[in-house]
Amino acid sequence: MKNAFTMIELIFVIVIIGILAAVAIPKLAATRSDAEASNIVQSLTQCINDAGGEYMMSSSFHAFTQDANLTQNCKVAKKCFDFNESDENGTLEVGNLATTDKKCIEAQSIASENILAVTHSINF
Repeated sequence: MKNAFTMIELIFVIVIIGILAAVAIPKLAATRSDAEASNIVQSLTQCINDAGGEYMMSSSFHAFTQDANLTQNCKVAKKCFDFNESDENGTLEVGNLATTDKKCIEAQSIASENILAVTHSINF
C-alpha cells in the first residue's frame, strides 16, 4: 500500500485555499486604500506646516500659491484639497475638492475627523 494523498483530499485543500484567498484579497485591497488615504492626510498636514513656515519667513503665501514652487507634500494634498490663502491676516483656508476618487473621499473624511479640512481657517 502506497502512502499518498487521494484526489478528494487534494481537491478539498484547493477549495479551502480558494475560499481563504477570496476572503483575504478584498481585505488587503481595503488596507492598501486606507494607507493611501492616510498618506494624503499626512501630506496635507505637512503642507499646512510648510505654508506656515513660508508665511512666517516672508509674511506671504506667495511661494505657496505658485504651483512650480509647491513641495511634494502640497502637490499630493492639492489632488484632494483646495487652499485659499489671505496674506493680510495670515489665514489659510483648507477645503475639500469635489471628487469621485475613493482615496480622496477617504482622505477628506479622515481630515475632517482630525479638523484639518472642511473649509476652516488656520491662522498664522
